[in-house]
Formats: sequence, structure tokens, C-alpha cells
Amino acid sequence: MSKLEKAIVAIVEVFEEYAGADDNKKALSNAELSALVSKQLSSPEFQSKIDKEDIQEAMEKIDKNHDGQVNFREFSQCVALLAKGYFKMKHGKDKGAKK
Repeated sequence: MSKLEKAIVAIVEVFEEYAGADDNKKALSNAELSALVSKQLSSPEFQSKIDKEDIQEAMEKIDKNHDGQVNFREFSQCVALLAKGYFKMKHGKDKGAKK
């Protein structure tokens, strides 16, 4: 598999692993989401390459429909925000921006 294919499979598998802790296998409860974030976003290498503000922004925006559950669409959008934050920290916040 290509790197991108592996990344896609990993995102789906992480979601399924944590969403599978209760009866609703298609959404993350607040407890499941908290466990996922604390275990999956904890490495010092990642923490040094992403701004804590970007993590906070992603977490605040994750439950778009405010139903207390995070479905896969909401989760994948959060992952995309985190990837964007990682990219900004790796390449500089203003590099490549049009003036």
C-alpha cells in the first residue's frame, strides 16, 4: 500500500477502535473521544510540531451538529484540521501565503 492508503486505513481503524468501546460503533462519545485524544496525540515529537491552539480549535469544531457524539465525518474533518496545523508548524505559518 502507498503511504496515503496506509494513512487512510489508519484513520479509519483508530476511529473504529475507540468508537467500539460502547454500543454505538459509528460514533465517538465524549469519553471515547477523550481517550482517543489523550492516547493518540501524546508523543513529544508530534506535540513539538503542532501548535496547541490548532489542537484546541480542532476539538472545539469537531461536534458540528452538537449532538454529543462525533461521527466519522466530524472526526475526519478534525484530523484534516490537525494535519493542516502540523503542516503550518513544519513549514512556517506564513510561508506560501499570497500577499
